[in-house]
Amino acid sequence: MSTPEFHDAKAMFRATAPMRLDFAGAWTDVAPFTLHERGVVVSGAIELRATAELTLGGDGYRLHADDLGERLELTGSNALAGDGQLILLRAALRASRVGPCSLRTTSGAPAGAGLGGSGALGVALVAAIDRAQRRVRSVVEIADEAWRIETVEAMLAGGKQDQYTAAHGGFNHLAFEGEQVAVRRLRVDPAFADELARHTIVCFTGRTRFSPSTIARVMEAYIRGDPTVERALRAMVGLGEWMADALERSDLGAVGTLLGKNWIEQQRLDAGMRTNAMARLEQAMHDAGAIGGKAAGAGAGGSMFFVVRDPAAATRAARECDATVLPVRWASDGVQTQLVTG
Repeated sequence: MSTPEFHDAKAMFRATAPMRLDFAGAWTDVAPFTLHERGVVVSGAIELRATAELTLGGDGYRLHADDLGERLELTGSNALAGDGQLILLRAALRASRVGPCSLRTTSGAPAGAGLGGSGALGVALVAAIDRAQRRVRSVVEIADEAWRIETVEAMLAGGKQDQYTAAHGGFNHLAFEGEQVAVRRLRVDPAFADELARHTIVCFTGRTRFSPSTIARVMEAYIRGDPTVERALRAMVGLGEWMADALERSDLGAVGTLLGKNWIEQQRLDAGMRTNAMARLEQAMHDAGAIGGKAAGAGAGGSMFFVVRDPAAATRAARECDATVLPVRWASDGVQTQLVTG
């Protein structure tokens, strides 16, 4: 039983949650695949964080998404209803019944980067609101509630890997069966983790994508029994198991090779998985000596990340393709909350 906090009128409730790099198996965490088969995702949390800051009180709802340059001021009993602008923020407040407040969010990565930003934001929103309402949940419960808000309340299709990685932090092997998620923290040697960070180049292409539409197409194909999609998803489950082993064995070459194999299977899911900009970037990184790489998240735009032999050469190649190189630093901690008083 936690000790109740004293909250003064100017208290701000802040929560942050890390984004992720999905090394292998992403897509296999999405229903209906998980309702019929076992999915596996291996991911690493990164210190690009989503932040939610909540202050209670006022006459209505003041919503600010600093990274998007969007703001809303809403009043009335149905102010948070429906879809449209800042849908995830409104869905989180609507689900919690928190009442009039000011909510500000920021992101450490560009919108649409494919690094699990909406999942991390959902986790931060749930944690900040929970802190304000003196509700105590486990990290698993926070992840599940964030996923429910995004997929049910906001009606944005997706799996659970983003929320679970954001809530837990670290390197994880995530297994999905039905509604159950089994989390195994990977035993990654700290020295290897540092080496992997130095040799991993994350490239934002500048082209964003709306992943729920891609997800819907792929899962419709799976429901139809499309043999190419079925084989690709099952292959990625196996690649997830091998990736976990490679990370725990500190095998940089195997990690890079498996990234490339996962990307081959990922492209089989949908014809629009790789854009022309991504193809140019991939060729440039190959020419610069990359061992292997893949699209982050759903693909079809956003970011790609590569394990490379020569980080300096690969960074130059990425920038020559007009990609923005994002920092890689692993986040051992998941969601964090803080009470800030005036």
